[in-house]
Amino acid sequence: MFTRMMTVLLLCGSSALAAGPLKFERVKISDEPFEACSAFDVDKDGKIDIVSGSFWYPGPDFTKKHKIWDVKPEGEYRDDFCDFPMDVNGDGYLDIITGGWWGQKLRWIENPKGKPVPWTVHDVDDTGNIETIRFWDVDGDGRLEAVPNAGGRLVFYRLVCGPDGKGQGKFTEHVIMDKGVGHGTGFGDMNGDGRGDFVIPNAWVEAPKDPINDKWIVHNEFDMKMISNPVLVHDVNKDGLADIIVGAAHPYGLWWMEQKKDADGKRTWVRHDIDPDRSQYHDLALHDIDNDGELELITGKRYRAHNGHDPGAGDPVGVYYFEIDGGKFRRVTLDYGPADKSSGVGIYFWVEDLDGNGWKDIVAPGKEGLYLFKNLGPAK
Repeated sequence: MFTRMMTVLLLCGSSALAAGPLKFERVKISDEPFEACSAFDVDKDGKIDIVSGSFWYPGPDFTKKHKIWDVKPEGEYRDDFCDFPMDVNGDGYLDIITGGWWGQKLRWIENPKGKPVPWTVHDVDDTGNIETIRFWDVDGDGRLEAVPNAGGRLVFYRLVCGPDGKGQGKFTEHVIMDKGVGHGTGFGDMNGDGRGDFVIPNAWVEAPKDPINDKWIVHNEFDMKMISNPVLVHDVNKDGLADIIVGAAHPYGLWWMEQKKDADGKRTWVRHDIDPDRSQYHDLALHDIDNDGELELITGKRYRAHNGHDPGAGDPVGVYYFEIDGGKFRRVTLDYGPADKSSGVGIYFWVEDLDGNGWKDIVAPGKEGLYLFKNLGPAK
């Protein structure tokens, strides 16, 4: 049985959006406590569906659900910390890449060509505890690699493709660092050489010309602990240097680190707080949510990330986006309140235009349930 709740929220939009504030419709899809989700056309009927944990919800109304697989419960948790769509076996249907803390395995879940039957689970590798998984084009070939924040290692997995470019149902492992990597990873061009580098809590890791065969270089230029996954690489103040946006995944804080270089080319970092008063900023994303041509920071609180043992665990949950104006971040609140009435964003939320109206929506999973924030565009 599904519960459904609709609330129209009028929000202060970007000053660059002449049409005025945005209008969002909040819909509670399910009470299921999975903390990851995605959105894609599961059955190739031309409609975007929502996937979260053990179930997928057919679009466009998302009122029904079909079983995918049995995700193992671990106390308050469900051992599914990513639901990324990828056609792994090249059959034209999008499968799911997932992994969890307790299972300690990278897995892909095979789509049964959209049929409402259980999906087949395939183990890729024994990785160690997976905090979550991110997907970046590490080797620059135009395809995304899976990057689990797992087992203290910095490692990525490349999908093996045939001559036709289609996946063949298997991956190759590539280890950059075999230990010493903590909670949180990011990816982007940190030094402007056109190659994607990694960010880890205590360093950034420079990509060589051949990211598969050559050695990566570690630059220990900062020291952060228990940070968001992902860390976002973005030129916040538009000075031509890549900065990073970081959330405190468990304690309080959301900030950006400004990259500076002196006349000799020495790189330093300056911290600027965005929101020091809210905790458990575990997942972050950059999207143009208000269609003003500029990226906004979208994030929120992960509810009970450590089962109530984090600083601020009893504080209200929330979903927000932040307008970025040369380093001045302005918060816009989509939802805020107690977890029995409001939503956070879990460990792996999703942003996509689900209904084709030209405005990106937000799918927010979590222990408090699965929510959809439908972006209706400018308020009339």
